[in-house]
Amino acid sequence: MKAPIRVAVTGAAGQIGYALLPRIAAGEMFGPDQPVILHLIEVPVEKPLQALGGVAMELADCAFGLLAGVVQTSDLAEGFGGVNWALLVGSKPRGPGMERNDLLKDNGKIFVGQGQAIAKHAAKDVRVAVVGNPCNTNCWIALQSAKGVPASRFTAMTRLDQNRAQAQLAAKAGVPISAVAGTLIWGNHSSTQVPDTFHATINGQPVNEVIRDKEWLEGEFFKTVQQRGAAIIAARGSSSAASAANALIDHVRDLVRPTPAGQWRSVCVESDGSYGVPKGLISSFPVRADGQGGYQIVKGLPMNAFLESKIAATVKELEMERDIVSSMLT
Repeated sequence: MKAPIRVAVTGAAGQIGYALLPRIAAGEMFGPDQPVILHLIEVPVEKPLQALGGVAMELADCAFGLLAGVVQTSDLAEGFGGVNWALLVGSKPRGPGMERNDLLKDNGKIFVGQGQAIAKHAAKDVRVAVVGNPCNTNCWIALQSAKGVPASRFTAMTRLDQNRAQAQLAAKAGVPISAVAGTLIWGNHSSTQVPDTFHATINGQPVNEVIRDKEWLEGEFFKTVQQRGAAIIAARGSSSAASAANALIDHVRDLVRPTPAGQWRSVCVESDGSYGVPKGLISSFPVRADGQGGYQIVKGLPMNAFLESKIAATVKELEMERDIVSSMLT
């Protein structure tokens, strides 16, 4: 059996962490032959730390053969010490009356500290996946703060949005989920994100040849994907947990395994200037992984005027968010 890898999870006692951790320990993220040591990180507050102890007990009671150890801590040096993957799930939620700008600044402080700790204490091959919202900008903050860690090691998650788009298209067309391919998200993980049907197919045919309802594709479908998180909060009284954990499994698995020929996945990565997205922004693109730790943005996909206008709007938001938080990095 392989040597264990160390995987840090922030916000480990939260709902996403609770849904995520057993699946990592069962081998769903890194494979059925890869042992893991889980570093469970929580804020230094009594109730979350007490809950974290209960999570660790449940992991022990599952008797996972691949779980080679568990570290419980609120100390970032210990939490990120020697880790090969850092899954930054935890973040401050938006409270009543809180503006998005306030949330950006509050979470920015958290991700500055985490980025610094990762650079100082993690393994040399560390890779980072950011889920805590606003994830694109939090990822940018952590990257800027993790001096010496290559930017290519940092990603943020729009795989949940890709999954949502795929599910909506399958339901509308009355086909199995597996019949839909090439779904794609551009830009920011926010209400400006761009779910792309122009490059997707259903049973090998372009989406607009199967779903001949342009008004739905550019209207209701768009809004449903963009606002799905809010709809789930309204329905269950709290944010997405099981689906977010599932998407993070998909996100990491997509990066550690080679992408099948002719396919891509939605991943937020540092822009190289492709598709008019300014260099340095963390934006969602079509990405292909090589299975050896590297990935490339898929280049040269044709665009139409509708996509171009929507991408321009989400890029504008990303630039605004970067400008709001940039002062805390100087």
